Amino acid sequence: MRKSDRALSVIVLVIVGIVIVGLLSNVTWTGAARSGSARGDIAVVDIKGMIVSAEKIAAQINKHRRNSDLKGMLLRIDSPGGGSAAFQELYREVKRFRDEGRPVVAAIASVGASGGYYVALGATKIIANPASVTGSIGVIVDFPVAVELLEKIGLSVETVKSGEYKDVGSPYREFTSEDKARLDAVVQDIYNQFVNTVSLERKIDKKELLKISDGRIFTGSQALEYGLIDTLGTFEDAVVMVGKLAGITGRPKLVFPPKQSRTLFDLLFTEIEEVFALFAAIPTLNYLWR
Repeated sequence: MRKSDRALSVIVLVIVGIVIVGLLSNVTWTGAARSGSARGDIAVVDIKGMIVSAEKIAAQINKHRRNSDLKGMLLRIDSPGGGSAAFQELYREVKRFRDEGRPVVAAIASVGASGGYYVALGATKIIANPASVTGSIGVIVDFPVAVELLEKIGLSVETVKSGEYKDVGSPYREFTSEDKARLDAVVQDIYNQFVNTVSLERKIDKKELLKISDGRIFTGSQALEYGLIDTLGTFEDAVVMVGKLAGITGRPKLVFPPKQSRTLFDLLFTEIEEVFALFAAIPTLNYLWR
C-alpha cells in the first residue's frame, strides 16, 4: 500500500471514530446565545420550514398561554406550509391565546404561504415584508403510482381490503376516475375549511375571496391590497406593533425559544420527519405551496 493510501485510510478512520465517539458519548452542541429573559413581556414563536406535526410548537404556545407574565405573542413565520391538520391545530392554539385577551402579531418574513398563512389567521394582526410570498390558499394531495415500475421488475403486491376504496392512493395499483372523485370530495371539504377561516378572520366576503383562492401566491404588497394582511413591515415593526397592542411603553422585552442542546445525531438527522414526509407513499393532505 502506498503512503498516500495509508494516510487517507487513517484520516477516514479518525473521522469515523470521532462520529462514533460523539454519538456514544452524547456530545452536545449548542446554538448561539439568544436574547430575552425568562420574565420578558412578549413571547416569540418560530413557525419555520415545512411542518407535518404541530406537537412541539403547539406545546410551546400552550406554555406561553399559561404564563401570566407574558403580555403578548409574536409569531415569526417563514414557512410554505405542510400538513393541513397540523396547521389547523396551530391556528386554533394561536387563536386561543388571542381570545384570552392578549395580542398576537404574525410577522411573515420571506414565506408565509398556504399553511404558513393559515396559522397567521389566528393572530390579532398580520404584518408582512412587501417582497414576501403569501397566499396560496388551497389544498394539495399527491402520491406516487409505481404500477409500471413494479411490472418491469416483475414484482406484484397483493392487497386484501374491507371495501372498494380502502386503498385509494395506493402506489401499487392504478389511480381510477372513481378514486379521483373520492379524493376530490375530501380535498374540497378541507379547502372550504381554509376559505371559511380566511373569510371569517379577514372579514372578506366569501364570494369575493373565492376569486383569489385558487392556490395563487401574492407578494406582501399584493396581499395588502386584497385584505389578506393588515400592514407591511419588518420583524422590528412587528415588535413595535405588538408592544403597542399590549400597552407596553417603549420596546418590549422578547422571550425567545430557549437554547436547545443538540447531540451530534441531532445535527446529522434534524427535521428528518419532514424530509421523509416529502416522499411519503401514502396520500397526505397539505396546506402547502411548492
